[in-house]
Amino acid sequence: MTEPLLLEILADFNPANLEGYLANDARTPLVNVRAYPMGRGAGLVLQRLDHGSAQGSVVIVWTQPHRVSGAFAALLDGDRIDLSDILNDVDLFAAGIASLAASARAVFVPTWVLPDAHRAFGLLGMREASGPVNVLSRMHLRLSERLASSPNVYLLDAQPWLQAAGKDAHNPRLWFMSKIPFGNAVFKEAVAGIKAALNAIAGNTRKLVVVDLDNTLWGGVLGDEGWENLRLGGHDAAGEAYAEFQRALKCLTRRGIVLGIVSKNDEPAAIEAISRHPEMVLRMTDFAGWRINWDDKADNVASLAAALNLGLQSVVFIDDNPVERDRVRAALPEVLTPDWPVSPLMFSQALASLDCFDTVAVTGEDRRRAAAYQAEAVRVQERDRSGSYDEWLRGLKLKVRVSELNEANITRIAQLLNKTNQMNLSTRRMTAAEIEAWASTPGHKLWAFRVLDKFEDAGITGIASMAVGSDEAWIVDFVLSCRVIGRQVEEAMLYQALTYASEHGARVVSAEYVPTPKNGPCLRFLERSGENGNGHIFRWNLQRPFAPPPHIELETATR
Repeated sequence: MTEPLLLEILADFNPANLEGYLANDARTPLVNVRAYPMGRGAGLVLQRLDHGSAQGSVVIVWTQPHRVSGAFAALLDGDRIDLSDILNDVDLFAAGIASLAASARAVFVPTWVLPDAHRAFGLLGMREASGPVNVLSRMHLRLSERLASSPNVYLLDAQPWLQAAGKDAHNPRLWFMSKIPFGNAVFKEAVAGIKAALNAIAGNTRKLVVVDLDNTLWGGVLGDEGWENLRLGGHDAAGEAYAEFQRALKCLTRRGIVLGIVSKNDEPAAIEAISRHPEMVLRMTDFAGWRINWDDKADNVASLAAALNLGLQSVVFIDDNPVERDRVRAALPEVLTPDWPVSPLMFSQALASLDCFDTVAVTGEDRRRAAAYQAEAVRVQERDRSGSYDEWLRGLKLKVRVSELNEANITRIAQLLNKTNQMNLSTRRMTAAEIEAWASTPGHKLWAFRVLDKFEDAGITGIASMAVGSDEAWIVDFVLSCRVIGRQVEEAMLYQALTYASEHGARVVSAEYVPTPKNGPCLRFLERSGENGNGHIFRWNLQRPFAPPPHIELETATR
């Protein structure tokens, strides 16, 4: 069982209610919560540093703008204040946060909101450089700019928490009696947002949305009405709602979430509808795969996920039919199957309410993911037609480009390290800042591997890292996306690591495999490429030649 994550709260108000809700929330990841006494602004952060930082903890720093900046407090009281004084206060606060982030796993900073007693400014609120609402926006922009160089600091938008709480967002009695500025409804919403953020930095984002067609992606039953008569778009409220839902789904694909179809329908007719209906927002190229037939939907969801090499814990299933939802819930409990509104007018809102798609960053690889799955389908077809496996590999015209850690690839490297489970030697999880710190240690080396073939540029899909000693080197991380496993890219990665170790005086390279329920493919690769020295330790004697795969063009990094 995974150990609870250490979560520390720093607030310039009484955080007891937030602490309680977090400690008792049953959603993953589970947390051990530790809250610190109240403090003010940048001094709050310095107070935290005096306590000493717990390595690996996630810290929530929740403050109020008028307590971070005395100048902003004066502005709220009606004084004429120079904007630069307020922004200087923000700079001091940001510097303290950056110092804190240097020793924490991650720092979450909920954005500022106006205090309850200072929320009604009318026409004055957005006045240039003097309206409190205008100035607060500038404070947020300044804070974001100053923290941009701290990759493990994340601003959490607190405004939706207050909006969801509505009239219960503030309770003056709580403030005057307990110094708690928000109602409990806000803290409940905050816990959901914090848990979603924790899952995002841990790489636990849901990756595949599987949707039904009839009365889910469009209105009507295709087999009864034909594609020309489906309710979609036009000047019809339901039709517009279905089109808007499709736009919301398409937006997810631009964030790296892939789409699939599981529908009880005639496949040629469904493909024709998707391809020909003029109001379709989504086309077949937007879907990574589909199962359109009359088989059991739970079996089809499992089959589609397996074909895309995704675990069921990565899947969201959306269907208008409660019977089908219950079937999938019962058969596939790892799949997230949310209750779904009866009215299509609420579909987009229901999708937006799901907090399982949060991610730290969006890379080029994310945006190309649906195309990558479709390219893989073409590869499989070509493999099936080839005379032999080697012939198929040669025909792919594979290239592997190796680069060292840099500003351009750190985001993708962190994403791969935290999301990849199957071909992952140690499955250690690290933030971008932790990766950079590790790689900058003398004797450490980290490479990123970009894979290309005649069908596509798959982007950075592999990572290897190494610690080199006097005569022995250790492979610390060996990570490869499941999308490119089986093309001997892993052999090319190993060749790069072994060559580097040999050139730097090592005689032996070792790797310790950390078993998990999901990284069996990594074990099988180690068993066929290395010598099992002791338990889960594998070794390579550098006196023996290790040739690169002959069908791969390897462009190596500067050594």
